[in-house]
Amino acid sequence: MWELLRRHGWSCQQPARRAIERDEAAVAGWVKEAWPRAKPPQRRSGHGWSSRTKPPSR
Repeated sequence: MWELLRRHGWSCQQPARRAIERDEAAVAGWVKEAWPRAKPPQRRSGHGWSSRTKPPSR
């Protein structure tokens, strides 16, 4: 896909600088309090099955 995008002049873009309005204290508070609730739960390690749609056959 990237080859196709590059051929047409597209590239990954990143901001040149951080926004002046950025509030570092608010960002740190959000990362500490809200982000753990927003991120998906971690998967348990152990036996399972490869298909997400069919349960294991017994």
